[in-house]
Amino acid sequence: MRAAQVTRLDGPAAVGVVDLPEPAGDGVVIEVAAAGVAFPDVLLTRGLYQVRPELPFVPGSEVAGRVRSAPSGSGWAVGDRVAAFPFLGGFSEVVEVDPAMVFPLPDSVPYEQGAALPMNYLTCHFALRERAGLAVGETVLVHGAAGGIGTAAVQLAAAWDARVIGVVSSEDRVEVARTAGAHEVVLAEGFREAVAELTSGRGVDVVVDPVGGDRIHDSLRSLAPGGRHLVLGFTAGAIPEVKVNRLLLHNISVVGVGWGAWWTAPGGPGPAYLRRQWDDLLPLLLSGTVDPVIGEVRALDEVAAALAALDERRATGKLLLTP
Repeated sequence: MRAAQVTRLDGPAAVGVVDLPEPAGDGVVIEVAAAGVAFPDVLLTRGLYQVRPELPFVPGSEVAGRVRSAPSGSGWAVGDRVAAFPFLGGFSEVVEVDPAMVFPLPDSVPYEQGAALPMNYLTCHFALRERAGLAVGETVLVHGAAGGIGTAAVQLAAAWDARVIGVVSSEDRVEVARTAGAHEVVLAEGFREAVAELTSGRGVDVVVDPVGGDRIHDSLRSLAPGGRHLVLGFTAGAIPEVKVNRLLLHNISVVGVGWGAWWTAPGGPGPAYLRRQWDDLLPLLLSGTVDPVIGEVRALDEVAAALAALDERRATGKLLLTP
């Protein structure tokens, strides 16, 4: 099979397509129709992710396709349409996945949409449901609202009856955030003042922040009393520091969102948690309320360019690869 392989930790440019043996284990073997490209894939190419697989390895954490084979008793059968979270190995023509991390894909959902779901939507589901305890009628500010995580957070928050304010870096990204479902969209430059005006000075209840950097300071100033700032990542590169007296004085919280660390932790819920999340999303998928915003779809041979677009923050929506 053809697969994208990382052979040295020099970033996206070090990823190349090679021929490898097909998987021959006892998991669910999936013929990949589409694979999602996520920011952790970029970090993996530099050895900067919290998990560091031994070289060489095939990245790719989320796929959609059709089951080629499945072990007896797994609940899966040949020909089933599925999405899956292999964590590694997805940038290939065929991937083997733990049966617990394979999810049913309704016939009405294209493979491209299915491949855009596992990493971003399950992360944002965890962020908003588990970590933020999002309530109906609350206001959510989403940074990077035109990106993969951002558009997922916008859609889910809106689906759960929150008011959503998207923050984007440039005018050409405004419409992407609006398409995802943001009720208002503001530019990153001066977002604090814009949010104050939109909320009549009250502030927002939840901030979804996959960007990091200096933006956190005005985000904290934009929180209403009891507000929660969700830390999802640091696409800006810089990991900020927070003066905790601000948290005390304004009764606000900074909340870590480590989706993978949650369900893989000793004593944690394990991979069965992912299926519970997926089942919670299925009604939204079937109704079309959740409809991932797809940016570019590239061929597997363009894997380095796709990763570079994400690395350089040029991508909007979800980036996909097709074998």
